[in-house]
Amino acid sequence: MAVSAQRSTNEFAAAPTPPADQDDLLLGRIAHDDERAFRTLVERHVDRAYGLALRILRNATDAEDVVQDTMLKVWTQRGNWQPGRARFSTWLYRVVTNRCLDICRKPRTTDIDDAPEPMDEALDALSAIHAGEVNLLLERAMGRLPNQQRIALILSYNDDLSNPEIAEIMQTTVMAVESLLKRGRQQLRTILMGVEAEIRETFTKA
Repeated sequence: MAVSAQRSTNEFAAAPTPPADQDDLLLGRIAHDDERAFRTLVERHVDRAYGLALRILRNATDAEDVVQDTMLKVWTQRGNWQPGRARFSTWLYRVVTNRCLDICRKPRTTDIDDAPEPMDEALDALSAIHAGEVNLLLERAMGRLPNQQRIALILSYNDDLSNPEIAEIMQTTVMAVESLLKRGRQQLRTILMGVEAEIRETFTKA
């Protein structure tokens, strides 16, 4: 079954979380091979799943593959879902996150046409300011964080999840999540301060 993410004008924006009780009803129908219910469930969650994968991987093709694999898993494991045991959205985030981490751990051979532009920090920072794309600086800074810290920050800030929800998705403790968020914020500030210094130096030389 083909699954595709619906692209919005802001690919990194998180969609609203659908009601859990409706998900359980759909999953109950899917357990009886109801393909229409499966398509409805996909439509309810595909944007959030794709947005999360894209923020972690920063690669549209890989993000789409992750969503495809995750939704396919829902169908192939139909009948195994236990209502009330966990929210479907939590399970979905966990599967997407783990699949993204698997991809991040794999050595990659990048084709020259798909390779990101070299990071000339001072030039890129100045260009971003001129273009009003401050978010680009933040995105690149986030990309330099360790995976676990980056994912915790994404789930906290982009998806507005609580620390207990993040702990359940990442299969760790609330204390560990708090530590990841604290260290991630500290490293992010350090990286952004370095970019700020390069911006000031560029203006001085101009």
